[in-house]
Amino acid sequence: MAAITIGRQFGAGGEKVGRVVADRLGWEYLDSNIIDEVARRLRLGRDVVEAYDEKRGSLLDRLLRQLATVDLSTPQDVAAWTPPYSDPAFDLSRSVLRLTQEVIKQAAEGNAVIVGRGGAYILRDRPDALSVFLLAGEEFRVREAMALLQRGEPEARKLLKETDANRAAYVKQVYGHDWLKPGHYDLVVDTGRLGHARAVEAILAAAPR
Repeated sequence: MAAITIGRQFGAGGEKVGRVVADRLGWEYLDSNIIDEVARRLRLGRDVVEAYDEKRGSLLDRLLRQLATVDLSTPQDVAAWTPPYSDPAFDLSRSVLRLTQEVIKQAAEGNAVIVGRGGAYILRDRPDALSVFLLAGEEFRVREAMALLQRGEPEARKLLKETDANRAAYVKQVYGHDWLKPGHYDLVVDTGRLGHARAVEAILAAAPR
C-alpha cells in the first residue's frame, strides 16, 4: 500500500504529471473522478458537488454566516453549530468534505496517485505516502493554460489567479496550512524549469515502493 499526493499550481501540469506517474507505476489515478465518486455516494448531480470542490466561496460564506451569529463572549463549539433555519441533519459542504477525505483515504489503502483536494494533509501521518508539490513561473503557467483551454491570455491569466486563490484558501480554511509552504511537502518540483517529463522521473525516483 502506498500513495503519492500531488498539490499543484494551476498550469504547472499536476494532472499531466500525475496521470503519467500513475500509468508508469500501474497505480490508480484520482483527480476529478473524486467528484464523481462523492456525487455517487451523496446521490447528487456532479455539478452540485463540483461547486464545493477546492472552492473557497461556499466554505468562506458559510463560516462568515456562522461567525456573525456567535456570541464570542462565551466559549462556543463552532464546529457543532448550525444556522437556525438550516437542516441540521444535512450540511452539504461538510458532507462533501467528509466524503472527499474518505475516498482519498480508501484509495490510499491500495496504491494511488491523488491530485489536489488537500491529499498531502489528509495522508500526512502515513509513512507510505509521498507528498509532492508542482509549481512554475506565472508566464509558463499562463502559456500552458492558454494551450490547454484554448483561451486568450487575459482570460487564462484571470483563471490562473482565481484557481490558485481558491486552492490556497481551501487548504487554509479546511486544514489551516499555507498551501505554498515547501516544508509541507516531501518533494517540490518546478515544472517550468524541468519540464513535465523530468518532473515525472523525479517523482518516480522518490516514490514509495
